[in-house]
Amino acid sequence: MLCLLCNSETILCSEIQEKTYYKCTKCEGIMLDPSHFLSQGKEKEHYDLHQNDINDHAYQNFVSPIVNGVLETYSSTHKGLDFGAGSGPVITHLLVNNEYDIVAYDPYFCSDKKLLEKRYDYIVCCEVMEHFYNPAKEFGLLKSLLLPNGTLYCKTKLYNPTINFTTWWYKNDPTHVFFYSNNTLLWIKNQYKFESVTINDAIITFKNT
Repeated sequence: MLCLLCNSETILCSEIQEKTYYKCTKCEGIMLDPSHFLSQGKEKEHYDLHQNDINDHAYQNFVSPIVNGVLETYSSTHKGLDFGAGSGPVITHLLVNNEYDIVAYDPYFCSDKKLLEKRYDYIVCCEVMEHFYNPAKEFGLLKSLLLPNGTLYCKTKLYNPTINFTTWWYKNDPTHVFFYSNNTLLWIKNQYKFESVTINDAIITFKNT
């Protein structure tokens, strides 16, 4: 199959738990064979099982690198988008409590498409990009929604060669379908013409031109 992100050739990565995964020979992304993707109904059922309480302190601590990044860089006069906010938009909740102007979008839980017709100073995308069935389309959309000099804040677990993919717990969520390495993020930065990408364990930051 061809890579879902860069459309290059892939090689077999793993066959485990009756699922097949491929690795891209160019961008080095790892993807689940689309034949194993959940239907929209099954995907929604899975998300409904999540207990995302916006008042949960552990949940708030988990997203704090993104929240702090926004607070350190932007003010309440800037406009933000919480993309893929889920059923418990904790980042939106925390920033609104700081009187920030941010709105939440999620295709299942807050699906106001008019929010995708505007542009934003910053976009947060926390534990979302691994769910992209079509990452090329989604990163193109995110880029188009970002104002010049804006920032895209992302959070996901990155794959690296020291990880045994077969036993890697992060792949076991049935809605996790695309996995990124540092080289994949660098490919995204170059392909979508971001000025820079900063990568660490807590947060991935794309800076727009």
